[in-house]
Amino acid sequence: MRPTIESLIEQSQLRHIAIEGVIGAGKTSLSKMLAERLSGKLVLEKFEENPFLSKFYEDPDRFAFQTQIFFLLNRYKQQQDLIQADLFHRFLITDYIFEKDKIFAYLNLEDDELKLYESVLTAIEHSIPTPDLVVYLQCNVSRLMGNIRQRGRDIERNMSEQYIRDLNEAYNYFFFRYKSAPLLIVNASQIDFVHNKEEFDDLLYEIFRSNKAPVEYYNPAPLQR
Repeated sequence: MRPTIESLIEQSQLRHIAIEGVIGAGKTSLSKMLAERLSGKLVLEKFEENPFLSKFYEDPDRFAFQTQIFFLLNRYKQQQDLIQADLFHRFLITDYIFEKDKIFAYLNLEDDELKLYESVLTAIEHSIPTPDLVVYLQCNVSRLMGNIRQRGRDIERNMSEQYIRDLNEAYNYFFFRYKSAPLLIVNASQIDFVHNKEEFDDLLYEIFRSNKAPVEYYNPAPLQR
């Protein structure tokens, strides 16, 4: 008999769950839903605080380095705060992992900029906490672009499909080789866990299912709508 989600959650040793995915994959939506369901502490990436981001989307060559360094140091400060014990929440849910910063750096920076970036990264990355589980929401480019257009953020208006395609390939390359923490790769191209409770519950069950291998793949069948 299949155990209930509640029993899996009760018995789980997980504390820090990190949700990852390309822009438009739904990582922030899923993080918020998990934090609400689990009464967990929610920590979101503060991309809107980066003063260079909108300029980067308009002129990537000129503003890539400033954008990347700001993100690196801001993410570092936020991750340091996670080390502090939280006596009021059993679960910690984040919508990014610190290591993903390198995906954007290797995609967007020139060689000389990358050397400077790596020197800063090497000095700080040793003190970053590791999640108990990383959930990677893998999507096709068509779904990603559709989600980006649907939410209509001004800052993403000039984002090209080619950039999302390149970023998606970089994410796949990174996570298919990721070994820092247990990893659940979810095929999220055809499901709608935001608006469909049964699909969300199935995903939640998969997240808390015991006896996971270091890397698990979850390929859910979309429900009939």
